Amino acid sequence: MNPFRNLILSLSALSIVILIGTVGYHVIEHWAFFDALYMTIITLATVGFREVHDLSPEGQLFTMGLIICGTGLVAYAAGSVIQIMVEGQLRHILGRKKVQQQVAKLTNHYIICGYGRIGHHICQAFTAKPVPFVVVEKDAEICDKLYSDGVLFVRGDATDDDCLVEAGIMRAKGLITVVTSDTDNVYITLTARGLKPDLFILARSGDKSVEKKLLRAGATKVISPYTIGASRMAQAVLRPSVVDFIEIATTHHNLELQMEEIVIHSESDLVGKTIMSSDVRSNYGIIIVAIKKSATEKMVFNPSSQALLEANDILITLGESQSIKALELRANGTL
Repeated sequence: MNPFRNLILSLSALSIVILIGTVGYHVIEHWAFFDALYMTIITLATVGFREVHDLSPEGQLFTMGLIICGTGLVAYAAGSVIQIMVEGQLRHILGRKKVQQQVAKLTNHYIICGYGRIGHHICQAFTAKPVPFVVVEKDAEICDKLYSDGVLFVRGDATDDDCLVEAGIMRAKGLITVVTSDTDNVYITLTARGLKPDLFILARSGDKSVEKKLLRAGATKVISPYTIGASRMAQAVLRPSVVDFIEIATTHHNLELQMEEIVIHSESDLVGKTIMSSDVRSNYGIIIVAIKKSATEKMVFNPSSQALLEANDILITLGESQSIKALELRANGTL
């Protein structure tokens, strides 16, 4: 049984015994209620103080029964308190409550279902960015690790509607399901799509045949780590310099060079300007590799200097980390 539940039950039973003792002394010995309560407390505490008043034979018999029943409850309650203190149950409960409050405040965040090797790396990348996220995990030991690492999480089965609702799916920007079971990934995708039809859903596929099922279930995009890993290893042999460049440009730990996508908000002064008139290249030393146009969703690679920048366009940029951050502020309309 849960130690916290044990404590509640034992304290409730102890309170009933104190009430019975107080009423019993009042009825049997005709003492005032305060004297009766005092006699009950010192009897249960076994402190050895003398009686408030001399006891009648009936009172003595009642006291013996109170000692037999009450001292055991006192010991049980004390044991429950010690267990909670030793095991850190109270701290865990209060900490879990705090985590729930923090999860309830999240908006435009990502829900990561599963905290295996892939989920762990995704969380590290999101933390480095940083991007708000919450992990959904049903393994108790992994949840304890998440708590100790300061990662927001919801303990439960991601295929359950209530669990995803608790993780804030109605306020979420996207969901990433990377549990080890392809079947569970399909169910999670179905559940998430049913709860929020416009949600971005990225699903992991362990088998090529499952990709179509995940797409039919509602996944926005499906990725197979095994396929990507095999292709990356092959390219590392066939085109090692290209792979090294991509590794440098896409790793956030690198401070010299970074590839990033930047959304141009409607409030930005970049809207309506060409790449040349915006002075992005001259002021920031940034290379605009491509532009994803908001109107057509098409990718324009190696855009010319006369390419027009419009609201909600996405710039695929390459440059130094500090320059990228400065351009992001300008694109957001805050610089």
